[in-house]
Amino acid sequence: MTRIADLLIVLIGWWVAYPLRFNFFRFVSYAELPEVSHYNSLIPMVLILWGAGFQFFGVYRYDRILRRSTEVYTLIRAHFAVLVLFTALSYFLTTFRFSRGVILVFGFLVLFGCWLFRVVHRKILREMNRKGLRSTKLLAIGNTKALREMLAKLSRYPELGIDVTRVLSPEESDRVLEWIHRDQAKMVLISMSRQEMHRMDALIQTLKEEMVDLQIIPDYSDYLALGAEVDSFEGVPLLQLNQSPLFGYQSWLKRIFDFVLSLVGLLVLLPLLTLIGLMVKITSKGPMLYRQERMGIDGKTFGMLKFRSMRVDAEDKTGAVWAIKNDDRRTPIGTFLRSTSIDELPQLWNVLVGDMSLVGPRPERPVFVNQFRNQIPNYMLRHKVKSGITGWAQINGWRGDTSLEKRIECDLYYIRNWSPWLDVKILFLTVFKGFVNKNAY
Repeated sequence: MTRIADLLIVLIGWWVAYPLRFNFFRFVSYAELPEVSHYNSLIPMVLILWGAGFQFFGVYRYDRILRRSTEVYTLIRAHFAVLVLFTALSYFLTTFRFSRGVILVFGFLVLFGCWLFRVVHRKILREMNRKGLRSTKLLAIGNTKALREMLAKLSRYPELGIDVTRVLSPEESDRVLEWIHRDQAKMVLISMSRQEMHRMDALIQTLKEEMVDLQIIPDYSDYLALGAEVDSFEGVPLLQLNQSPLFGYQSWLKRIFDFVLSLVGLLVLLPLLTLIGLMVKITSKGPMLYRQERMGIDGKTFGMLKFRSMRVDAEDKTGAVWAIKNDDRRTPIGTFLRSTSIDELPQLWNVLVGDMSLVGPRPERPVFVNQFRNQIPNYMLRHKVKSGITGWAQINGWRGDTSLEKRIECDLYYIRNWSPWLDVKILFLTVFKGFVNKNAY
């Protein structure tokens, strides 16, 4: 229903936006308008672009529909992306032109209409379900954490019309038919622990001949750190665990964002970078820059650049060690460079060439990675995305000689919740919280 409503809103918006139909759109010059027949000839392209675009950007995905903030963000992102694409296509594929005012009116009407429909539609469904006009009775069986979380989430979305009538333990599953008939349940939701899986086969065999919708939640919560996606290949179901959210157009969007900002940053900061490099060179023997092997996305290593803040023989006797407070290996200006994080600025070049991102988990040296991977659960999952100059852990104070567990929690939170806006937020907060930090030494 939502898909049909969106296409109708797009069609109405396109019709209303043509100023010749309503005289109060006087800010658009009639001389700029194409013939009505030319204008209407674009309707098929408009409907196809918005229908396919909304589907492509996940406007109709259930998890995004349920979360109100995510639903609005997804709708806005999809609408403006398609609007830009349509504007470009209409420019190259048509021989006539129409005012940008028409596009502005059309874009506003469609966005407002689609948003308003969702608000009204949700309220209508809630009211219908409250009165019992549209409820579906659900019987749950199991004792897993995943089942409890699912039932709690269902209770927060009454617009779905799902009425949980009963929750049976695995031991009570042999009475499932009795409770289905007594409660007139139309759906059965099962989630059992791996220790209870021997009951699952008998239960599914019992329900095969019943007219109920059967849904199963696998008990893989112990293995999940980044989430799960259900997919299929040639009809074979696949449960994908801990997949990176950055794939397809999202990875390209982040890469373009990184490339543009790092290029601008290098050009703007070039005089400062040159001055700092000269100060490093003058105050101590050795090169201006220090290239250190770090591990990035998919476990691949690269040479991360920093302004040299320690003596060139700093690790000749000790090997790879953590920097400590009041470290006597630092150069005369090394303390200042490290405490202000200015020594990290050359990593803009790593971002420009694609080794790193502006935002992401901080890369670590392979020798420490091999140590931490066996000590800290889910440590290697931080390598599902590109390493960053700054990150969620850094702006929350987890850097230097602080808790690695807390740092990994922040890294996994960032990966699970990644969005362009989260990157912008982290970059903004880095200006106030990330550069100067008491744990930077």
